[in-house]
Amino acid sequence: MVLPDNGSGYMYAALNLGHFGPKLHRSSNHGETWEEVATPAFPEAPKDALEAKSVAFIWILERGIDDCLWAGTVPAGLFRSTDEGASWEFIESLNASPGAEEWFGGGYDDPGIHSIAVDPRDQNKLTIAISCGGVWHSEDNGVSWANKSHGMRAAYLPPEMAGDLNTQDPHRMLACPADPDRLWVQHHNGIFRCDETDGYWQEIDAVDPSTFGFALAVHPEHPDTAWFVPAIKDESRMPVNCALVVTRTTDGGETFQKLASGLPQAHSYDLVYRHGLEVAGDGTTLIMGSTSGNVWASVNAGDHWQQIAGNLAPVYCIRFAQADS
Repeated sequence: MVLPDNGSGYMYAALNLGHFGPKLHRSSNHGETWEEVATPAFPEAPKDALEAKSVAFIWILERGIDDCLWAGTVPAGLFRSTDEGASWEFIESLNASPGAEEWFGGGYDDPGIHSIAVDPRDQNKLTIAISCGGVWHSEDNGVSWANKSHGMRAAYLPPEMAGDLNTQDPHRMLACPADPDRLWVQHHNGIFRCDETDGYWQEIDAVDPSTFGFALAVHPEHPDTAWFVPAIKDESRMPVNCALVVTRTTDGGETFQKLASGLPQAHSYDLVYRHGLEVAGDGTTLIMGSTSGNVWASVNAGDHWQQIAGNLAPVYCIRFAQADS
């Protein structure tokens, strides 16, 4: 994960070093030099605990409007820093919420927090998404939590459990910056849209070629506009018919356009991860990176794409940063 410098003076890079564990680095000069800062860590387990929980990696970093940092990890843990990453506070109330014991791993062995949306109008309101654990919302800066997964559907569970709130698998969740009450989710079982005023997720189906995927981008000003990267789920994890496309809705999910111009339409095995698609503040510039190390850019809202890099390592995260003035 990376978090660009959008006015704070710092940018961050979260690393997963395997045997050496997760690390977090901070730069104050646009990446020319880096310093290691504290890594979020779970509290020490009691001596009689069967297993101690430790952070495998940082899956998401976001900044609150009060300049605090939020981090979501695998295993699922929410952390807050008020000193630019020098120290971290574990938000124990989330993991202590009723139903948290039902969370389980989706793509990883353990559940994880990959999406954090802080309401720009009120720093006390934040919404997070857990794979697999559903969508959770707090109105009091993380003191208490409510599961907001009503309407989601988990087809990987027995039919009588498909609507269970605590075992939903949202792959990516984003709120529209200009209208934070509009939330979008790319779920394991499809695309879902929610207006926080009603608190219910509406499933959007019949999207060609697929409603399965991981990546999601939402227009910064128009809440009805969002982009997705469809794929074949479960067994294959690759573009449908080996043809990479992006789907876009501009009317809240009523209709979708399939955008393929400039993208490989044969022999493509490019999967786009959760944070591998990003839209800039102008709402028309997008960049997308894949597991095959390919990167494409569009300057016209996805109508046409141009490859700008190839043969890279798998791309896990793309983010836009403010230009250096």
